[in-house]
Amino acid sequence: MAKEFILPDIGEGIVECEIVEWLVAVGDEVKEDQPICDVMTDKALVQIPAVHDGVITKLHYEKGEIAKVHEPLFAMDVVGEQAAQPEQSAPQSSPTTSTSTVLEDFILPDIGEGIVECEIVEWLVAEGDEIKEDQAVCDVMTDKALVQIPAKYDGIVEKLYYQKGEIAQVHSPLFQMKLASSHAGKSDDPIADVHKPKESNAQAATANDDATRSLPKNGKAIASPAVRRKAREVGVDLSEVPGSGKNGRVYKEDIEHFLEHGVGGASTTNEANTPIQSQTQKPTSTSEGGKRVEPLRGMKAAMAKQMVASVSTIPHFTYCDEIDLTDLIALRGALKEQYAKQGVTLTMMPFFIKALSLAINEFPILNAKVNDDCTEITYFDDHNIGMAVDSKLGLLVPNIKSCQSKSIIEVAQSVTELTEAAREGRVSPDSLKGGTISISNIGAIGGTVATPIINKPEVAIVALGKVQQLPRFDAQGNVVARSIMQVSWSGDHRIIDGGTIARFNNLWKTFLEEPAKMMMAMR
Repeated sequence: MAKEFILPDIGEGIVECEIVEWLVAVGDEVKEDQPICDVMTDKALVQIPAVHDGVITKLHYEKGEIAKVHEPLFAMDVVGEQAAQPEQSAPQSSPTTSTSTVLEDFILPDIGEGIVECEIVEWLVAEGDEIKEDQAVCDVMTDKALVQIPAKYDGIVEKLYYQKGEIAQVHSPLFQMKLASSHAGKSDDPIADVHKPKESNAQAATANDDATRSLPKNGKAIASPAVRRKAREVGVDLSEVPGSGKNGRVYKEDIEHFLEHGVGGASTTNEANTPIQSQTQKPTSTSEGGKRVEPLRGMKAAMAKQMVASVSTIPHFTYCDEIDLTDLIALRGALKEQYAKQGVTLTMMPFFIKALSLAINEFPILNAKVNDDCTEITYFDDHNIGMAVDSKLGLLVPNIKSCQSKSIIEVAQSVTELTEAAREGRVSPDSLKGGTISISNIGAIGGTVATPIINKPEVAIVALGKVQQLPRFDAQGNVVARSIMQVSWSGDHRIIDGGTIARFNNLWKTFLEEPAKMMMAMR
């Protein structure tokens, strides 16, 4: 019978290794102590031997992938073990059920170009839970985005192979499910219950509806993508919707119940009739002088590497100026209500982005990159302008593609979509690639002047300070209140000098201070 070989401890403190070479293939007969593969740790090259005679049935990793200590490395049919098993008697037919059960591993699929591992952020199910096809099973975080992994089939969760916070490998088992097909259709079959219409479950719970609904205990709603989409469509915050499912999972019916009855956290109780608020209070800590160490992973780790690479290879210089946004703010105020009726959120950012694109037409050096040995410059036709977003999982810089060919309204729509996705950490990998210049809106949080780090391989970035009402002299020498924003540029001094970035900023500033000129410059 097939038996998994678990990768043993191969050195003190070593938790993973790279598959350097498989010395066998699926179907090969192997002998005890025969070398199966070479693996590389951070200390040495190690050869892994077989511990039984048998036939290789599965290799869990490809050459070059990272294998985890204490996880399955390969599977084999062990010689003699099948015969040693007691003979199974034929299953007797049952008058109440006819169900075949299959255990199947869910293999973590490719979740982004070049991504080989991810961190388990949150399991949305537990072992023993009944789940449906396409139901969200867990949130995982890569170095680019937060991704939700859905189930492929209806069934019962048999085993979770990782704990929250652990690193899962692409193309390796993530969890195990018990699949079944019922022919008798009996209600006492747990798998058959999964296939029942949700309406029947809701009807059965009508009598004690409010009592069985509970708010998420950690403030994070458990819901499928379809339910989250419905919540967005009706303008409901899922964290405020009591869920009727296991662990407070929210279904579409719960959203409808919430809209109809307005049930909130203050009146909702758990099964023990204890107010939910009491469950969410953090325990008071009495320890003193302690410390907490956590690994740097995912997007935070990627940002750390990116910033080190940028400051260590690009000679930065900073240029600061102020921009009078009084007229632009007035223009935006006159237009925002009109476009809001069309579903367009018109913020200041689309104007900053479009004006930047118009200025790039005159200064293409700002929309370029230089190779590592600084022997050639590549100029880009497309203005893929990035905007830094302070997401809950770290800094993300999605970019709006081809701004040179978009109207301000089209840019505004892209800004809204990318900002919402970035704040949830769910930006598509394509939106994070191919940026040519970036804007950091530090003023949205606070502050006026910054020294932003260039998003390598780009050659420039600008940080927008907060808008302040400040006194300035008008043309007649009178003191007037104006809306002033400080801007801070960082440039790659290998190919951009101070004069170039000053002239570029002056043109961008003109478009923003005199919106009519920006409109006239559009093609």
